[in-house]
Amino acid sequence: MSEPGFQVIARRWRPRCFDELVGQEHIVRTLRNALETKRMAHAYLFIGPRGTGKTTTARILAKALNCAGGPKPDFSLEDPVCLAIEQGNCLDVVEIDAASNRSIEDAKKIRDECQYAPTNCPFKVFIIDEVHQLSKDAFNALLKTLEEPPPWVKFILATTEADKILPTITSRCQRLEFHPISEEVIAAQLARIVKADGVTADQHALTAIARLASGGMRDSQSILDQVISFSGKKITEADVLSIYGLASVQQVTDLCHGIATCDGKKVLALCDAFHAEGRDLLRVLADLQVRVRAATLDSVRSGGTSAQLGAPLATEQLVRLLECLQEGETGIRHGLSPRANFEVTLLKAIEQSRSRSIDLLIKDIAAAAAGLPREPGQKKIRTTVAALAAPEPSAVASVVEPAAAVAPTPSRVVDVPIEDSGTLEDSLPPLDIDAAEAEASSSDRRADFIFPGAALASLPVAEVGKTAFPGEKEFVEAVNALPPGLKDKLKDTIGADFTALRPIPAGKLRRPL
Repeated sequence: MSEPGFQVIARRWRPRCFDELVGQEHIVRTLRNALETKRMAHAYLFIGPRGTGKTTTARILAKALNCAGGPKPDFSLEDPVCLAIEQGNCLDVVEIDAASNRSIEDAKKIRDECQYAPTNCPFKVFIIDEVHQLSKDAFNALLKTLEEPPPWVKFILATTEADKILPTITSRCQRLEFHPISEEVIAAQLARIVKADGVTADQHALTAIARLASGGMRDSQSILDQVISFSGKKITEADVLSIYGLASVQQVTDLCHGIATCDGKKVLALCDAFHAEGRDLLRVLADLQVRVRAATLDSVRSGGTSAQLGAPLATEQLVRLLECLQEGETGIRHGLSPRANFEVTLLKAIEQSRSRSIDLLIKDIAAAAAGLPREPGQKKIRTTVAALAAPEPSAVASVVEPAAAVAPTPSRVVDVPIEDSGTLEDSLPPLDIDAAEAEASSSDRRADFIFPGAALASLPVAEVGKTAFPGEKEFVEAVNALPPGLKDKLKDTIGADFTALRPIPAGKLRRPL
């Protein structure tokens, strides 16, 4: 049984002055400057998520207006008027819950009370909490009073849903936006609280509580109260995770690594662990999206690739991965089997992280072949991609017509055609597509392409008049003459391998699309 007079942390640690407000520095600066320069508005509209300090700031502002020698931003906490406002005993500071007093009759009472001067204070302050709950008629009844109140009246309206406030009300108030408080600020404040209360808590536990609070200081303090009731004087991360069904930071890291490295077994094993431990799958998915978003931003800043998830992924892969996770959220929330939908979402995410567009592959290979010497008079090799594995079977890329002398192989092939002299661009005929090919469906046509001129490899090799195969001298010389790293690049990016070296008539080469 709780001891008499016990107060929860959220009430005991409620800020009493501007210096104690955390996470809303822009609000504190605005109100301090207004008090110091005597430019106080007659009506303020405080907007922001729950638990971010709207009502607390309204009470502090009421103290600053009515303190001895005020209005001033720095006042004594022992001032009788300030103590009366804290205890709710000041007759000139009226707090109204609009959810319970939302009718036009309640609005008329406020309007009538404004006509009477304050009894003990310089100003009569009306704090209307959840003001969006007022009816339209009640709002309209306050319009004239809000626009031209008596000089001793101040209105402070607070709401979590600004879109429900009539524009005619908003235009009569100074609007102050309260932001969600960052996890770092919340965790630091919780550390001060547990230290003052004689409770030991590791940093990971406080960080987990801050994640749960979603930007609300009051929510974090309520969670801390519950965790202390569960754990006593020593709080660990495991306690917080077990109470609220969170996944640990290490589990989320392992999940990111499993997706980035296409390790389906590891991902499914983690899914089984989440189910066995009773983790909230939506929270796990939300934590995963935060990590993927951070990796996406990092890839944009670093030039197109990020390894924050455990393996290098391109920006387009990370964007597709993030979209897949967002689409799976609805199925987990409303589906018949959240566990099955969660597993399917993660497996789809693996496929999205693995797939790459043909354009990106061309760009990578072209970058590997760029900067090679191209001197006149040399015999030249044109390194082209003859077959690329695409995400869909229909997306087959080819540069040259199939040769009857070389049997098709199931492996991915890179053909190295040889021309006698000159440059490849000079020998290409005009692009000609007959009507039958133009009318063919996209699924039946092949995507023909070759590298742009800047990316074509030009290397001196022995004259080859017939098809050469692995092991033959001409084939070995041609492959060895390729730029360093190009063969490995082709192998790693598209799984390509060299299987034949044959001359291609210039008439069969096609222009780049």
